[in-house]
Amino acid sequence: MKKHIIFWFFNLFCFTTFGQSKKAHPYLFYTPERVKITKERLQTDTLLAKAWQNMLQRTEKSLDGKGGNLENLTLVYCMTGDTKYAERAKLLLLDWVNRPQWDGMDDRTPRWNSGLGTARGCFQTAIAFDGIYNYLTPSERKEIANKIIKLGIEPAIKDWISEDSRIHTLNSMGHNWWSAVVFQAGIASMAVLNEEPQAKTWAEEIMRASKEWFAFQGSVLENKPSNFDANGGFYESVSYANFAVSEYLTFRLAWTNLFGKASMPYDETLKKTVDWFIHASYPTSKHRMMSLNFGDSNDYANGERPTKLMLAMGMGNPHYYWYLQQIGNSEGREDMNLATPLGLLYHPIELRIKNDELGKRNTNSTLGIQNSTLSNPLPTAAIYKDMGWGMLRSSWEKDATMLGVKSGYTWNHAHADAGSFVLYHNGQYLLIDGGDVSYGLPEYSSYFVRSEAHNVMLFNGKAQDPQDQYHAVKTSGSLHHLINGSSLKYLMADATGPTSRYFLRNYRHFLWLDKVILVLDDVKTYEAGKFEFLLHYQNEAKKKGPDLEISQGEASILFRPLYPETLPLGYPHDFPEKMKLEERWGIKDRDVKTKIPYYAISPAENSRQTKFWNAILLLDNTNKAVETFVGSSGANGAAGRTNLPVIEKISGDNWQGVRITQNGTITEVYLNLLADGRLMHRNANAVINGWETDAYLTAVTFPEKADRSNPDNLTSFFVSNGSYLRKDGKTFLHSLSKVFLNANYEGKEVNIQVDGQPLMRISLRATEKPNAVIINDKTIAPAWKDGKVTIDVEK
Repeated sequence: MKKHIIFWFFNLFCFTTFGQSKKAHPYLFYTPERVKITKERLQTDTLLAKAWQNMLQRTEKSLDGKGGNLENLTLVYCMTGDTKYAERAKLLLLDWVNRPQWDGMDDRTPRWNSGLGTARGCFQTAIAFDGIYNYLTPSERKEIANKIIKLGIEPAIKDWISEDSRIHTLNSMGHNWWSAVVFQAGIASMAVLNEEPQAKTWAEEIMRASKEWFAFQGSVLENKPSNFDANGGFYESVSYANFAVSEYLTFRLAWTNLFGKASMPYDETLKKTVDWFIHASYPTSKHRMMSLNFGDSNDYANGERPTKLMLAMGMGNPHYYWYLQQIGNSEGREDMNLATPLGLLYHPIELRIKNDELGKRNTNSTLGIQNSTLSNPLPTAAIYKDMGWGMLRSSWEKDATMLGVKSGYTWNHAHADAGSFVLYHNGQYLLIDGGDVSYGLPEYSSYFVRSEAHNVMLFNGKAQDPQDQYHAVKTSGSLHHLINGSSLKYLMADATGPTSRYFLRNYRHFLWLDKVILVLDDVKTYEAGKFEFLLHYQNEAKKKGPDLEISQGEASILFRPLYPETLPLGYPHDFPEKMKLEERWGIKDRDVKTKIPYYAISPAENSRQTKFWNAILLLDNTNKAVETFVGSSGANGAAGRTNLPVIEKISGDNWQGVRITQNGTITEVYLNLLADGRLMHRNANAVINGWETDAYLTAVTFPEKADRSNPDNLTSFFVSNGSYLRKDGKTFLHSLSKVFLNANYEGKEVNIQVDGQPLMRISLRATEKPNAVIINDKTIAPAWKDGKVTIDVEK
């Protein structure tokens, strides 16, 4: 002990005598300032104190054996000053630095000398070296620093950064591996700053290179996508986004602690990325918060670690606390929960302060406040066009309904799932993605990444080429025209590109009307064949009348095919013209030993072009189960439920549609068959139930008891790709270009959501001058004249 006291005074003498040439450790994460703050919080925050005691007990117990957690041991030493923890941490540190190598791949040409193992080695040794620095002798510091450089920093820089020896590029491994290997080498470089003159230069070069990583826009020649969507999404899935972004942010936190706060050109992207994590989340009261699991992710992946790291650097937003509250004390492998040293030290304190100001003091749980007034100001729908992700939800309340749609890129961790969708309802995950499995298992390539593992359209059993996930899809899918109204939501998916080997048209429209979500597929191929709608579901699906009732726990939905035909009510053999329902077998997410069923729904006859209409009826406690089947027709039957929306099929010359009666309203939805690309150089002018329009889709809503023959009684209307809507000489919509628009007449307000061309002048019928016109959630001064509102829209 005396020896180490002498060395500590020697180090302090050198630091004060020779100026600022030496940095006083620890300065990366377990800084004296952060330790002091944490110790003070332990006196008042019982949740934090309990977590600390648990960590202390686990660490103490590990001293009885030969192992231990290097990060925990280091933090406990920094918190207590007890050298027995430093001694064990030193032994583990020496074990790391005395290994022959940290990573390497001999099956690659040229050989890869660094990988994720290198990243982990850099982080572990940097944490320990920095934390127990004053316990080591000068010669030990120099020896250990040299080995960290040799085993971690040099292989990473030579493989990924160096001008003279680099073998990797942002194009080839421009995603989570680049982030992990490079940024963790940056942390290790900062750790050995006192022992290696070049270390600061290495760290600075890595910080400079981070600008290129965030700005990488992909490669046309190599079929590589952008790392980040313009709105902050990370295409490789929620799980890999957590990992990749966190690897950078730990580097940024260490940089901030050592050199001071930095400002980077991509800081707004980082904030948008946390918002993307939030948009991809599904809060539930029944179990842990879930997230969209598109690609190589999992049901409970989240952005907890990036969110907390952003807050630790003062880069957070108030609604981040709402998100962390939904997650709770997550225990994922890469999370920053209270059982981890960084989670303990950097557990957000501001949430407690915020709620204290609101009179909601609760020192037992900083993130577990009951009846919290925290809210989420983000909109209830979002679209990420660059990567092809869309999210629509009924609200931000727990156990609400969320529809997730994906039609984007396929490569690496992004599966062949163009046009796919999933559904969460009443706290459960009901319509599911196929998931994934260990990459080393053959089922990963033979099933999980392929189209058949997702809710997509097949033609003759095919959709995307099975090679897409390895070689990348040349023409990616896309999402368009998000409309997020109070009672109507719309989104269009274009899966034609990835499936163009088989499909000439592969469009999927989602029209959400209160308790009914219509999924409309517009498909056309090069020759006649068999179309199939794939439906993957959770837990249980039972055919009841014209429906499939899909249930998990207390959550249920009805899935009802409508066009080209409904499901047969009686024996399928007696109704050969009806839709065919075929049960198939897939593989359970992360469990190749368990087979699970899914459905393929197909028309009775082969065709080259058709329209699929399917309705999802959202069940809740207002439409409870009854004993007998209600209704007799395929359109109106209710599978053992009462108070359901009534859906009727309606059609006429060159159009088909449905009439939906629910909650005191009647909505008629029309599909203009002349607007599906079959006409060249002629507009799709049609008259549908008296409505004149060129729109592809039209929806008009009236009070249930209103006279629908009088168009002025409508309460809202929607058009998809339409320029006019008229009836009885009255013009309800006029635009020189086709628009996607929802107009809701709520009392004295006109609420409009619109998407379309960069510049649009739109006129809408309004029999009285409205008090306010709200367009895309922004209130504008109403321009009303002669019974119409005219607005200019610039995107």
